[in-house]
This record gives sequence, structure tokens and C-alpha cells, in this order.
Amino acid sequence: MSRGLPVQYLVIAGGGGGGRGAGANREAGGGGGAGGYRSSVIGEDSGGGASAEAALIFLAGTYTITVGAGGSANAVSQSGTNGNNSVFSSVTSSGGGGGGHEDTVGKNGGSGGGAGPQNTVPGNRTSAQGFNGGEGNVGTGAAGGGAGGASAAGTNGSYVGGFPVGGDGGDGVSSSITGSSVTRGGGGGAGVYTGTIGSGGTGGGGKGGRNYNPAAAASAGITNTGGGGGGGNLYGAAGNGGSGVVILKLPKYASASFSGGVTQTDSTVGEFKIYTVTETDPGSTVTIA
Repeated sequence: MSRGLPVQYLVIAGGGGGGRGAGANREAGGGGGAGGYRSSVIGEDSGGGASAEAALIFLAGTYTITVGAGGSANAVSQSGTNGNNSVFSSVTSSGGGGGGHEDTVGKNGGSGGGAGPQNTVPGNRTSAQGFNGGEGNVGTGAAGGGAGGASAAGTNGSYVGGFPVGGDGGDGVSSSITGSSVTRGGGGGAGVYTGTIGSGGTGGGGKGGRNYNPAAAASAGITNTGGGGGGGNLYGAAGNGGSGVVILKLPKYASASFSGGVTQTDSTVGEFKIYTVTETDPGSTVTIA
């Protein structure tokens, strides 16, 4: 087929891992940022408050495709690792920023990671992909900042009524590219020593953890949403970031085939074929015809 094919896409990177702190008034971590969110679906939004990008026009051929893995949550007194980029041809979404640990900044990414306790510098977003993280609480009480999501910034950690309050992760963006509305790209909530844990943003963000009164485990970002992992604490691990996803929407007269090592499902919705790619090997490709 020699004519150009209009391809709509949703490309979401892996979410960042949550941070995990230690030390007096520092026993918590910031949430991991959501993976960058880029969409060209007509009538929908991209991340960071941007409108949908223009659909790409492809000649029949073979193109790079990569689904980014989520970032890892590391040992105590370490920040979370950034998520990995997702790629479709010339479109790259940036991995979410890792959450900070004690006294450290949140990492920059598609959406920024939350700052650790006793630090007011959250991770910055990538423009038109997500939002910044929140600040950690400074002073009494260990509370990290919530991480940025695809549609909203993370909130700041605080200290209210004698207890720390972890920052909440920012919410994601909804898309109906598959025929049903699904929200993806939520930021991770922050951890606390005691008090109120940060909630994960809608769209796969993990909640923060708490040491005691009562103890609560942080949760990971949800697989294939690009959700950020929740911040941990002195005795409890932080959450890993969720993997990303690449979804392609082609006219029904076109088709896509994939190299070995690609995990995907396909369906027909009205006049379009939908291909949802959930896992790839290094060097994976898609051939459009």
C-alpha cells in the first residue's frame, strides 16, 4: 500500500519508583512520578494539560516500538529509580521521575517525582507529558511530597494536628482509544512515619506507606498504566513504578504486525483496528501495511 496511513496513538512511559527515607523526621519518601503521556487521539488530551497531538501519517513500513518498564523502588535511604521511556517511531514519552528520600529532591521525568521529607524541590515534568511533583514537609514530622500525574501536580507533604500528612499523587488522563474509557498516568502518593499516607493518583498511581499506627505497605504503580510507585518509609519498602503501554489506532483497511517478543492484543472498534502493546523486547518493531 503506497498511500499514507493516518495512525492515532497513545504512548505512555513507565512510572517512577517511590523513595524511602530514614532518620529523625525523615523516615519516609516521596512518590514516583507518572510516565510521560502522549496522545494523538482526536478529541482527547495529552499529558500536562496539552491538547492531542496531530496524528502521524505513515507509509507502509517498519517502525520502532518500545514499552517502558517501571522504575524500581530501592533500599532504605535511597530515591526511586526513573521509569523507562516508551517509543513509537518518532514519538518518545519520558519515564516518570523517581521519588526522593530524606533531604533529597524528587527526580525529573515525564511527570516529576515527589520530594523527600525535609526537602522542598520536587521533580520537574516534561512539557506536554505530565506535571511536577509536590514538596516534602519541612520541620516536625516525616512526610514526602506526592508525585505528578498526567493531568495534575502532586500535592505537598504537610504536618496537621500533630501528625504528618503525605502528599497525594496527581491524577492521570482518561482515554477511549480502545472503545472504553480508561484512566492512566497517575502519580504515586507519599509515605509517612505515622499519620496520613498519600493517596495514589487515579490512573494507576500507588499509595504511600506508613511505619505504624497502623502500619501500611506502599503499593506499586499499576502495570501498563505508567502509574508511579508509592513512597515508602523506614521499615517498609516503597512501590515500584508501573510499566507503560503503546496503543495504536489504524483505519480498518490497514494492518499491523509485530516482531518476536512483542505482547499485544488487537480488536476492531467501528471503522478502526486497535493494537494494544503491553510488553516488548529490545529492538522490537511494528510493520504497518
